[in-house]
Amino acid sequence: MTVALSGKEIAARLAKQFPGSIIEATGNTILVKADSLPEVAAFLKNAPDLSFDYLVSLTAVDYWDYFEVVYRLTSIPRNHSLVLKVRCQGRANLHLPSVTGLWRGADFQEREVYDLFGIAFDGHPNMKRIFMWEGFQGHPLRRDYL
Repeated sequence: MTVALSGKEIAARLAKQFPGSIIEATGNTILVKADSLPEVAAFLKNAPDLSFDYLVSLTAVDYWDYFEVVYRLTSIPRNHSLVLKVRCQGRANLHLPSVTGLWRGADFQEREVYDLFGIAFDGHPNMKRIFMWEGFQGHPLRRDYL
């Protein structure tokens, strides 16, 4: 079983490295600004004492006023875990940077979030629908989908 790292401790470290990138930290969760995601994710993966080498899952949650994209990270060599979150404000034209360059396992998971929630990932190598057919109108896991 992995040990959940303190979000507040990691957030304090990230705030020193990337000032203004952290919105909040609670439990084992860190909420970062969307434009800081590539740098923060790369740091979490490449810092020798963190080594978050495995993206367990990537999903989204629709809170109506905003969306949260949730990244569950694990370090296999260090046996610890962390949850990273990013918010997308609004309901139209939602974009986040892709993390497929860091974790290849993000490929289909980002496509799933795009297909079912309508959040596009900039820099993704193949950003197209994965479940619904091309031409399908809407995104079925959104709260406003009828």
